[in-house]
Amino acid sequence: MSCGEDYVPKPKAYLRLEYPKAKYVDTNLELPFSFETNVLATHIKTKKVNASTESYGINLEYPTLKGTIFLTYKAIEKDKKNLIAFLRDAQNLTQKHAIKADEIPVTPYENDERKVYGAFAEVKGNVASPAQFYVTDSVNHFLTGSLYFHAKPNYDSILPAANYLQKDIKHIMESVTWK
Repeated sequence: MSCGEDYVPKPKAYLRLEYPKAKYVDTNLELPFSFETNVLATHIKTKKVNASTESYGINLEYPTLKGTIFLTYKAIEKDKKNLIAFLRDAQNLTQKHAIKADEIPVTPYENDERKVYGAFAEVKGNVASPAQFYVTDSVNHFLTGSLYFHAKPNYDSILPAANYLQKDIKHIMESVTWK
């Protein structure tokens, strides 16, 4: 038509994100438990949350992925009264995302040998936290974790990074050892 050339539409382009193969190391932190974390978590911050009880907050920051895995450890009381409250809080945190979530598949986790029991929840959709978990020995220890990104939730955009960090979360669950 105008210049005599045939119009050829450009093919669709897709962003390809490749992350390095995960390499895990022991955290060696002064905590009542230990776990392995990816070497990409370059900033690990810990703080005692409550001086009267054994409670800790641990942030595993992934600057290259612009994400953070927030861990919270709480000691279970001898009478175990607070265990039910901890379980309820962990499950309620996941359910708060149900309004925006497309789907929330929950996968139970058990390791009888290490006495680690819990659940992993993948929250699909434009939600603030695409993954959450908790693990406990049901007697002394309770650990919860949530993944957050430093960006507005856009499921399609963060999905590759979320999938990568969900593998790290599962590795944390599998490597937890109570002291």
